[in-house]
Amino acid sequence: MRLAILVLISSLAISPSIAHDRYSKEECSIVKAKIRHIYSKMRDGYTRAQGERLEAKLRKLRKARQKKC
Repeated sequence: MRLAILVLISSLAISPSIAHDRYSKEECSIVKAKIRHIYSKMRDGYTRAQGERLEAKLRKLRKARQKKC
């Protein structure tokens, strides 16, 4: 019983912070547009160094999209 109450209280305390971390619809569309732009650049061809930078940017943007959109 105590465990159930503790879980309930902790979930209520965490919920507002999770909701606050989410992007607005506009911010999500900006992140998605940036991802599409990087894919477009990749289709044009790139050097190894450019590819590594583009992949790093993609990982960061995908992570943000997954976490906050």
